[in-house]
Amino acid sequence: MFRGVVRFLLFPLASRARVSTTMTFLRTALCAFLCLCAAVRLGHAQEDRPATPFDREVLIAEAKRLSEREYVQPRLPAEYVRSIGLDEYRDIRFQTAASIWRGQNRNFTLDLFHPGFIYDTPVDIFLVVNGYARQVFFTNEVFEYGPAAKDVAPPAQLGYSGFRVRHPINDPNTLDGFLTFQGASYFRAVGSGQVYGLSARGLAIRTARPEGEEFPVFTDFWVERPPEHASEIKIHALLQSDSLTGAYTFTVKPGPETVMDVEVALFPRVDVAAFGVAPLTSMFLYDGTNRTRFDDVRRAVHDSDGLRMVNGNGEHIWRPLANPRTLQVSAFLGNNPRGFGLMQRKRDFEDYGDSEARFELRPSAWVEPVGDWGAGHVELVEIPSERDIHDNIVAYWQPAEPLRANQRADFAYRLRWGGESLEDAPVARVIETRTGKAGQSNNRIFTVDFASPEPVPEGLALDVSSSAGTVTNARGELVEPTGTYRVSFELEPGDADIAELRLVVKEDDRPWSETWLYRWSR
Repeated sequence: MFRGVVRFLLFPLASRARVSTTMTFLRTALCAFLCLCAAVRLGHAQEDRPATPFDREVLIAEAKRLSEREYVQPRLPAEYVRSIGLDEYRDIRFQTAASIWRGQNRNFTLDLFHPGFIYDTPVDIFLVVNGYARQVFFTNEVFEYGPAAKDVAPPAQLGYSGFRVRHPINDPNTLDGFLTFQGASYFRAVGSGQVYGLSARGLAIRTARPEGEEFPVFTDFWVERPPEHASEIKIHALLQSDSLTGAYTFTVKPGPETVMDVEVALFPRVDVAAFGVAPLTSMFLYDGTNRTRFDDVRRAVHDSDGLRMVNGNGEHIWRPLANPRTLQVSAFLGNNPRGFGLMQRKRDFEDYGDSEARFELRPSAWVEPVGDWGAGHVELVEIPSERDIHDNIVAYWQPAEPLRANQRADFAYRLRWGGESLEDAPVARVIETRTGKAGQSNNRIFTVDFASPEPVPEGLALDVSSSAGTVTNARGELVEPTGTYRVSFELEPGDADIAELRLVVKEDDRPWSETWLYRWSR
């Protein structure tokens, strides 16, 4: 999957230090002036640009109209895409002096992303002011082309590849990037004090299916100009693919936890049986469950370490992520889920020891359905990976009923980017899973640590089971140095190649802990 490369690209190199000479000063001042002029052209409505009425109903009508015709994905000229490699693309930088709405006290600005490299689908970006939309036309005046990109010559009528939204999320005097849309239907966000990690998508179609995955694309964006001193921003997007079109509206409120309310209207051209609503995409390389497979100085490497779910009957489930040797797809059945998400629970620097990647600062993403989602399942896809540049984890809600051709389907959900608070946990949460060989036998030892804001009670009971093999030597104990509760047991797999393990700690026959699920495979 290409998102590993995308993650890398969204952290451009720091600007090169310049020699403080008069010529350099003049050149810098001229560049800032030109960018300021470009910003004025980009950020303010102009009479010579056509304006059209716009609101969500207009977007929905356009999505429906386009679903009635064949989709032809726009592409940049192939020779232009081939001319921009990784080095060239990293050396093209948007000038922050040209940010849309810069200096207007709106608390939000937009940076634009250059097309090229793996971003071969141009997108149209519109600004919406007082119910009218005007397009932001491409200009290379807002980019700095470094030495590696000095020969890049954008063709005429080029589109952007996406954009970044800034807000004073960490410091009231600094506009930090907290949200990006770039590549297919991918987007990602952070809360205060965090760095980019996992991504979300508009829709997943045929993920991990033998016939091949279809990647819908956000082809058009409409960004509503926020009022002065705004605390939220509204973004609309048109999604297109061979199978369907979609109208998306994101109402985004950044902060310690960045909250996105998402409204979706889908218009299928054909029946679509395998699709995922609110898909999340992340990276998991290793932790204490598979550490011995990697010769690496870091203690763990992942953007997310578990899939958390709360199903319709209120059961809290934790499924540690895995980097299997073969493709694995898991389905967790349910009705009207209360929420699911890919979480990053380990929050100490020493959990990873990576001073550059700072995995402990990567956000978790939590999906809360709005309305009745009915029957279906949370699907988890785990793809083998040997490097941390690849996103190899996907999770989404798969409804039981397929999308039907020419029948509109609506979904709404809230997407939270941030962390988890142990203090408001209704049950004890899993904070660590480890496994290893049991002596000279072929058995496996598992230890699962739980943390609770309340003292660990006495008389806890263990409910441990496996779909294959035999579970033995199960016991629980309070770990005095940490105040956590540890459960350990052995699995005798026998001839089985895969075993589905389940563990829940109970107090007075009621769940005291999350339900821990784990797929062991050889």
